[in-house]
Amino acid sequence: MRHVRVLRQASGRCFEVKTRAAVLEQVGQPLVLAELEIPALKAGQVLVEIALTGVCHTQLLECRGYRGPDPFLPHCLGHEGSGTVLQVGPGVARCRPGDRVALSWIKGSGADVPGTVYAWDGRSVNAGGVTTFARHAVVSENRVTVLPSDFDLRDAALLGCAVATGVGAVLNTAGVRPGQSVAVFGTGGVGLCAVAGASLAGAAPLVAVDVSPERLAVARQLGASHTVLAGDREPVAALLELCPGGLDVAVEASGRPEVMVQALRAVRRQGGVAVVVGNAHHGETVALDPRELNQGKRLLGTWGGDNDPDRDFPRYCRLIQSGRLNLAPLRSEPFRLDDVNQALAALEQRLVARPLIDMNWTEQRSSSR
Repeated sequence: MRHVRVLRQASGRCFEVKTRAAVLEQVGQPLVLAELEIPALKAGQVLVEIALTGVCHTQLLECRGYRGPDPFLPHCLGHEGSGTVLQVGPGVARCRPGDRVALSWIKGSGADVPGTVYAWDGRSVNAGGVTTFARHAVVSENRVTVLPSDFDLRDAALLGCAVATGVGAVLNTAGVRPGQSVAVFGTGGVGLCAVAGASLAGAAPLVAVDVSPERLAVARQLGASHTVLAGDREPVAALLELCPGGLDVAVEASGRPEVMVQALRAVRRQGGVAVVVGNAHHGETVALDPRELNQGKRLLGTWGGDNDPDRDFPRYCRLIQSGRLNLAPLRSEPFRLDDVNQALAALEQRLVARPLIDMNWTEQRSSSR
């Protein structure tokens, strides 16, 4: 019989010093499920029991080797999730044991601890300031945001990246105002959140552009007034037909360089704004006609929707709880941690806009997936 040491909280709750996690050993290979030893917390670190994690396209790029050489192998993955604080390290003031929290790669206030190293059968496994593809994770204090006690952990799992990046790109980066025309190119998890954010901002018309009729149907549920099926029509021509002279704002969330160019072409002269959100493959570049910029168009990048988690995450929580920011169409049947590679494949094959992994789910996956 295996004896496992446990740590005991002041509340009397115990948890193991080992945890189950998905580890990237080698790019281009499936993730490996491993039992990792949880190290003692350093100053500024927090131990979180993960409830759910979102699966972002960034992790897919990492796993497939599309982000270039990876000097940190083997390492843990995941950068948005929700859970409960189990233990805090010295000096942590942002949260306390028992708090329900959202985890994000976007830095808020608090200690900025670079990461931790787990032990795995005599090997070292690296982790950054936040990872979420695990039952328990040691994270930096500044990657944790305390949630209202009654906030839905399913929505909270999307708060740290999909919601923050998509909604933030619209509200913070582009500053969309009521009545402005907006197009969102690419309706994956981030793009659909951008549609929801533009609807919240009062964009009119609000156009979603994608090659998937199913994704466009979800965009309609989130507030898109018009859709363009890119496989059937040249999207810029279709958008200029709808908005002669060009759009006020275009948000690119596909990660494809040619679509980034289309976003800039689609906005109006003298003040039109194109925001590039998507992550291209390592080594890909964008070729622009400089006359587009000479016409007074603006091409903007965004760092995760330019959010301040201390300011913006509580605001998103209020908007979600009030029903003004509706994430229900984004929800899908969750995966188990054991099925993390299937979750990545579903994202890659565009079967699910934003896969969720439920760490509490031990039943067999539905055969209807």
